[in-house]
Amino acid sequence: MAKEKVLLLDTTLRDGEQSAGIGMTGPEKMEIARQLQKMQVDIIEAGFAASSPGDFEAVSAIAREVEGPIIASLARAVADDVDKAAKAVEHSKRPRIHVFLSSSEIHQMHQLRKNREDVLEMAVKSVERAKGYCDDVEFSPMDATRTNPEYLFHMLEEVIKAGATTINIADTVGYAIPSATGFGQLLKDVQANVKGIENVTLSVHCHNDLGLAVANSLIAVEFGARQVEGCINGIGERAGNASIEEIIMGLDTRKDHFGIEINADTTQIYSASRMVSRITGMAVQSNKAIVGENAFRHASGIHQDGVLKDRSTYEVMQPERVGVPGNTLVLGKLSGRAGLQSRLEDLGYNLSREDLAKVFESFKDLADKKREVTDRDLESLMDEEKRTATEPISYTLDHVQFTGGDQGIPTATVKLIGPDGDSITDACTGNGPVDAVCNAIDRAIGTDSKLVDFNVQAVTEGIDSQGTVTIRIEKDGRTYTGRGADTDIIVVSAKAYLSAVNRQLASDEESNVPPLGSTPD
Repeated sequence: MAKEKVLLLDTTLRDGEQSAGIGMTGPEKMEIARQLQKMQVDIIEAGFAASSPGDFEAVSAIAREVEGPIIASLARAVADDVDKAAKAVEHSKRPRIHVFLSSSEIHQMHQLRKNREDVLEMAVKSVERAKGYCDDVEFSPMDATRTNPEYLFHMLEEVIKAGATTINIADTVGYAIPSATGFGQLLKDVQANVKGIENVTLSVHCHNDLGLAVANSLIAVEFGARQVEGCINGIGERAGNASIEEIIMGLDTRKDHFGIEINADTTQIYSASRMVSRITGMAVQSNKAIVGENAFRHASGIHQDGVLKDRSTYEVMQPERVGVPGNTLVLGKLSGRAGLQSRLEDLGYNLSREDLAKVFESFKDLADKKREVTDRDLESLMDEEKRTATEPISYTLDHVQFTGGDQGIPTATVKLIGPDGDSITDACTGNGPVDAVCNAIDRAIGTDSKLVDFNVQAVTEGIDSQGTVTIRIEKDGRTYTGRGADTDIIVVSAKAYLSAVNRQLASDEESNVPPLGSTPD
């Protein structure tokens, strides 16, 4: 007897982008979409087409170019949103429109300011409108886990009649408890009380406010959900979404318990995690399940002894299963192109001859500063190459110099190359090296941003380690993220700040969609 299949909807490009401080460019979204395609997720929620012209174009491009997965666009339950979502995904071979609308009393009263009857009518009309564009329509009752059950059942029944093919139970604020009498019971009740539910796909979308998103997603599968939604690295609004890699490996590793199948290529998980971390500037915590730096490292003597005898003693999955690379080559300043290319291919990077030549130059520069170039160094190097190739660039850093210390006034001098190729040199003081560098860049360009977050991490151990810096700046109420990597902390700070400033300069116009609470959603 064939096992049932659970579909995986990845919403990194939509809900994941709602993480504070994240704003992806069109090329960055396309890069992630292609990796999700390699990972063989079933549905890519490519964005919220009505939110801005830039997001509309990104969704449209993904719909045109990425084949295999279903390509979905989110839409509020208003006609213009549905129309734009339909237009954005029209070129996909497998398009989907995902309509959402608040169902809980607290949302209807304080956000929508509408009564139940009006909200129900909006839901039905929007699903009918979406159905007129494509056969595949998903409907999400937002804040379903805090919704009056009888009203929820009635709403779901009516949108199924209107043509919804997927019903997505959204735990929007992470309120559900993963138990047979909690979230499991809600799913049982939905299946028992909603006519037509047996003819559609039952889905769940769980947030992590109480740290229970993955647990709720997995128990939902036990209670009949056949689609689960999540984001790479668990990014998303507030505390984030369910980590889709944790859901995947939970279902894959415990097939004996769940008895279901999934399509995902688990060996692409690590690459996807690193890519999303690079593009968003959100570092993965070291002890993060599945993809964290320590996920497969053993420090305890007892654990090390067991693993040396048999890895299964302390590892329920092998690192290779999620694409964590092994290392058989030691790279340094004497290594040639062939060795570098081989190692990069092992790490999942397949470069053209021209791109390899560029990376080899950067590799040699790094190898002159470090005795040994590790896999983490190569990943950081590739992150930097991809970042500079895809992000909007108005100004590039030519040179930075710092003087000061505990006895002098911290002073930074920067030399930048402008959009027309002209060089700009300026200097400024600050209360420390990073502040001085940022002030010098602002003065050289003529910008004025507020630095709201500065994070530095060592790529590897040792005094010669590369550092990665993530900087977030704020201007006119909008946040921009920049990132850089270098062995010099002053240089990398300048790179990261300039990256954020370039994003600010190239930012789209303000969203043409009003806040979700100001119009019906």
